Amino acid sequence: MAMNVGSSGEDDLMMEINTTPLIDVMLVMLIMLIITIPIQTHAVKLDMPQNTPSKPLAKPVVVQIDIAPDNGVLWNGERLANREALEAKLSAAGKAEPQPELHIKPNKDATYAPVAMVLAESQRLGLTTKLGIVGSEQFLQ
Repeated sequence: MAMNVGSSGEDDLMMEINTTPLIDVMLVMLIMLIITIPIQTHAVKLDMPQNTPSKPLAKPVVVQIDIAPDNGVLWNGERLANREALEAKLSAAGKAEPQPELHIKPNKDATYAPVAMVLAESQRLGLTTKLGIVGSEQFLQ
């Protein structure tokens, strides 16, 4: 509904609100809503292959290397005399198939030198893929 104020020329003021942009925005929002709702509820059915293990898993061989409080090195509870004995045991373990897991358990009263020696020898002989330091909870206080 137009309202004429005064004369009837080109300078007439139009007093209605222009609703065309509002309708355009509403239509765009409606189309976006219609497009996005099916994507959110869409599910794809996939037939995944079933895993059939070829052989039962065997427990790995674990070698426990303890570092005593007097800095002695124990191989599965057997005290090793020197570094050469440790090197012989580690090289034999490196040639074994499958390679055993090495669990190094230092005592909290031992110094770092024997731990570093065991780590260096195991790295030099290539036994670092299955190596772990266990018993670290004794160091928490």
